[in-house]
Amino acid sequence: MTKLFSPLEIKSVHLNNRIAISPMCQYSAEDGFASDWHLVHLGSRAVGGAGLIIAEACAVVPEGRISPFDLGLWKDEHIPNLKRITAFIESHGTVPAIQLAHAGRKASCAQPWKGGEMLSREEGGWQTFAPSAIPFNEKYPTPISLTIEGIYKVINSFKEAARRALEAGFKIIEIHAAHGYLIHEFFSPLSNQRMDSYGGSFQNRIRVLCEIVIAIQEVWPANLPIFVRISSTDWVDGGWNIDESIELSNILKNMGVDLIDCSSGGNVSNVRIPIAPGYQVPFSKKIKAATGILTGTVGLITDAHQAETILLNEEADLILFARESLRNPYFPMNAASALNEKIDWPIQYDRAKK
Repeated sequence: MTKLFSPLEIKSVHLNNRIAISPMCQYSAEDGFASDWHLVHLGSRAVGGAGLIIAEACAVVPEGRISPFDLGLWKDEHIPNLKRITAFIESHGTVPAIQLAHAGRKASCAQPWKGGEMLSREEGGWQTFAPSAIPFNEKYPTPISLTIEGIYKVINSFKEAARRALEAGFKIIEIHAAHGYLIHEFFSPLSNQRMDSYGGSFQNRIRVLCEIVIAIQEVWPANLPIFVRISSTDWVDGGWNIDESIELSNILKNMGVDLIDCSSGGNVSNVRIPIAPGYQVPFSKKIKAATGILTGTVGLITDAHQAETILLNEEADLILFARESLRNPYFPMNAASALNEKIDWPIQYDRAKK
């Protein structure tokens, strides 16, 4: 059996293979509610044979949305629509997961196909919040620095969203601590200039994530996994870096986090990132080797042989596909063929096998 199509056991959860669908925002929700688009989008990738599907960044509070059209889990009314989706995903042997998020100072934007620019109040935008009153760039308004009470509210919102995610049928939670959104903003000295217990030292800058993990564990069953997506580096001197990511990953492992989803960047505007096939694989490799925690890797991984090599070299335990999955919901079927691996197809499609 190839490594890409070997199973992966994480706590009580069984993944049929190492192919995961990365959380990709669809900007197609109304008031946070999942729609038929989400059912078809996520469901088709379950039909396609992925072992794990992570639903897109799901806001824990309305002001934590990237756009007004993001998924939400800030109220119980969001649960039924998501439950319909998780039931369909599971019916095809795929594990449903969800990414919980708060966009921080990068919230209140238009949909990408409408330019992605910050929205004014008149356009349906809202006041943004961050660790410090530092805008992302000159095109973004200055966010309000969260008070201690505001931080506690955010932490509790992640906890309540996790409770709702469990009721909706998700089997894995991923905490979004990457791409310049709120938790990542706390990590980086470039966006966090607080002088209290949530700023300054490394331990203070990671405190909000650690407290979110603890809060989620109060409502999330111990036998179900928790992932954390991080930006392994800010790609700029003076920012968050891979050494800090390794130290954080070791702390999270000791806290009971199961996998680090290794991405990068997003917190510094216009930084030059050396984008190339598999450019983030070195981060998952370093974190895995240094800490022993399971890692996932993402970023310009488009080929079955490329993914297989990453796994065989023990550079990651899980391969997350994003744009390639958008291009081809049935990538796992094609990957199996490329690797001469036999996998089950949906019986409705069986007659199309060659």
